Amino acid sequence: MGRAPLRRVVVLDDFGDVAPAAADWSGLPVEFLAAPVPEGERAARLASADALVLFRERSALPAGLIAQLPALRLVVTAGMRNRVLDLEACTARGVAVCGTDSLASPTVELTWALLLALAREIPWQEARLREGAWQGGAGLGLEGATLGVAGLGRIGAGVAAIARAFGMRLLAWSPNMTAEAAEAAGATLTDKAGLFRGADIVTLHLGLGPTTRGVVGAAELALMRPGALLVNTARGPLVDQAALIAALERGHLGGAAIDTHEPEPMAEDDPIRRAPRTILTPHLGYVTRENVRRYFEGAAACLRAWNAGLPLPRPLNSIARDAQGTTP
Repeated sequence: MGRAPLRRVVVLDDFGDVAPAAADWSGLPVEFLAAPVPEGERAARLASADALVLFRERSALPAGLIAQLPALRLVVTAGMRNRVLDLEACTARGVAVCGTDSLASPTVELTWALLLALAREIPWQEARLREGAWQGGAGLGLEGATLGVAGLGRIGAGVAAIARAFGMRLLAWSPNMTAEAAEAAGATLTDKAGLFRGADIVTLHLGLGPTTRGVVGAAELALMRPGALLVNTARGPLVDQAALIAALERGHLGGAAIDTHEPEPMAEDDPIRRAPRTILTPHLGYVTRENVRRYFEGAAACLRAWNAGLPLPRPLNSIARDAQGTTP
């Protein structure tokens, strides 16, 4: 059975206006949306689109919205996992879903940029300097300090490798971690309480799911050493934000660096904006020129494969795996 060429492809949430130059889109009926589409307007704005390209998890594609998109036949998501895309609903509606290649290194690098800035108090020292003052206080040296790594997937293992180069001691924990996995990363396996109690810095690299939402709450933060630091480049809802703000305001924590938030983009009145001793970045972990090229070159390749009647690259559901037809 053949498949008709795509007539309208929408690339969602290109906040930085990077997608047009990141790939060769020539010959493809692509429309780029730089501003987020309000949730209540998405069905109407996307009703005639037969393909959507999702820029990571910026806009959700739940079952209710999928049901209101009668023309939709193909979804390409940047990367190979997307927690806000209802894959089962796409399959039930006969919508093919594909992913793209991605790099772990950008998030590893940003984790270390934030960790170093936090440990050496760079934002606050720079602010003093610009205000006409000189040094104030002292930062944390990393050699001999203990880094607690929650999650040792591609990103967590990459962070751990750099920690070893700094001469840090490593503790590791996740709900399903084994002693063998921890040892392979040069870390000592501990339980959750041991991780938070024993680390000078805790860095989060867990996936978000029912068992990890709010996994860092008031109890875990209270276990941390006075002046300890927290880095989150994984998912905002891993941390109970109210508990984190309270720990920062009490002065129990030395600081927190946070790249991921809920919702995104961050609300203008989000209380984390006013929390002391914080470094906040707008979910930059995966956003490098190299990674963006991988995302959108992969998306363009999938769109072209569809139009040419070729097997779809990096299929994520049975519809995409079975899409072998030729164009009329």
